[in-house]
Amino acid sequence: MSLKSFAAKIFANYIQRQTQSWATKPVETQQKVFQQLIQQAKNTSFGKDHSFDKIQSTQDFAQQVPIRDYEELKPYVNQVVEGKADILWPGKPLYFAKTSGTTSGAKYIPLTKESMPTHIKGARNAILNYIAETGNADFVDGKMIFLQGSPKLDSKNGIQLGRLSGIVAHFVPSYLQKNRLPSWDTNCIEDWEDKVEAIIEETLAENMTVISGIPSWVQMYFEKIYQKTGKKVGEVFPEFDLFIYGGVNFEPYRAKFENLIGRKVPSIELFPASEGFFAYQDKQDEKGMLLRLNSGIFYEFIKADDFFSENPQRLTIGEVETNVNYVMVISTNAGLWAYNLGDTVMFTSTKPYRVIVSGRIKHFTSAFGEHVIAKEVEAAMSEATKEFNFQIAEFTVAPQINPKEGLPYHEWFIEFEKEPESLPKLSAFLDRRLQEQNSYYKDLIEGNILKPLVISTVQKEGFQQYMKSIGKLGGQNKIPRLANDRKIADELEKLQQ
Repeated sequence: MSLKSFAAKIFANYIQRQTQSWATKPVETQQKVFQQLIQQAKNTSFGKDHSFDKIQSTQDFAQQVPIRDYEELKPYVNQVVEGKADILWPGKPLYFAKTSGTTSGAKYIPLTKESMPTHIKGARNAILNYIAETGNADFVDGKMIFLQGSPKLDSKNGIQLGRLSGIVAHFVPSYLQKNRLPSWDTNCIEDWEDKVEAIIEETLAENMTVISGIPSWVQMYFEKIYQKTGKKVGEVFPEFDLFIYGGVNFEPYRAKFENLIGRKVPSIELFPASEGFFAYQDKQDEKGMLLRLNSGIFYEFIKADDFFSENPQRLTIGEVETNVNYVMVISTNAGLWAYNLGDTVMFTSTKPYRVIVSGRIKHFTSAFGEHVIAKEVEAAMSEATKEFNFQIAEFTVAPQINPKEGLPYHEWFIEFEKEPESLPKLSAFLDRRLQEQNSYYKDLIEGNILKPLVISTVQKEGFQQYMKSIGKLGGQNKIPRLANDRKIADELEKLQQ
């Protein structure tokens, strides 16, 4: 055992004890975070506008601070972007994480001196928790790669801005700098395809032990390694021993990854976003990710079924139940208040509080009132890959409201890496699994409002071509699992022609 791995184990056990100290007191921990946030922000413009000085309880907060998404919070954010201080949070932010919004154009998410460390500690603690749980720290002696956005930063009114993953690259601890790949110059390459080629050149001869990134883009990296070497990733990197991912459900990709690697590799799931680092997988044999209740974020939850009603009930951590789909609302030490992140979560445990990301409140298919969510289609696909022994590169679902003939249906666009023997059998299986999970969908099928789903095969690298065509190839960009319109579907069909 090296000195570095020995030290990592000691530090990991310390962090695990710290984590247990707040995870076993969830309500008390969240109440403390809530009070600190209100106290610190009471003299900001937002705090004054919403009478923070009179807020004594979470019930007061719910009455005085309405839920907002980015578009609704934008009047305040715009003032921060203009360089004004003490608007949403004391002072000015250190950075803006710039993300693309569907309705708002570019979104500028503030990162403050209080919030920035929570992003770094979230990723760090996820790895340390894994070490404490498994006793495996050997990977710290090898090379680690994090597929991320460019660390080049721009400036807006004196505040630096860039992609979150690029900003985080400036905070890699010194003890990891020698182990970390790709190089700074390679990381700064903007074109994703060129960047992947450069990463391969840098990593092929290295002792890679940890690989991290969004599964769909890591898959592209793995495929190009195989194309270049003719070998499985596990042969090229025999010490590769940990895969860290976030952003999408890994299950639909798992079979393909194991085939590309040539063996199973332990993994850690993360739940990061520009708005906060919310959760990480804390147990290898438990479903769900530990919700970080002590990281400067106060959480509220609204049942997804009630979200669009006039006055939905806002629940705090002590009031949630397992196996219920919730919209997650956050208030943070970056100055986001009762902010609708857009993500839906489901609790798998309340001792401690663990969540899975079940989808997006705006990413669903409900053209006929069925409200099919990402968790349902991903669960169906995951079961199907095991049942029929096939592999996928990517998939998305859209409604076909006006077919040329017959009843409307859900259309599943699937790019296969290894096709099943029978598409009709696969379609029938997926449809049955979807009906078992979603009673509204089942009623529509049985009532002859919809016909069973239809699979449309996407040509190889079709999804990559689509993402490239809209300027979102690589980095942290993801294909929406579901849509309630045919914008993506129509573009995929054009690329097929």
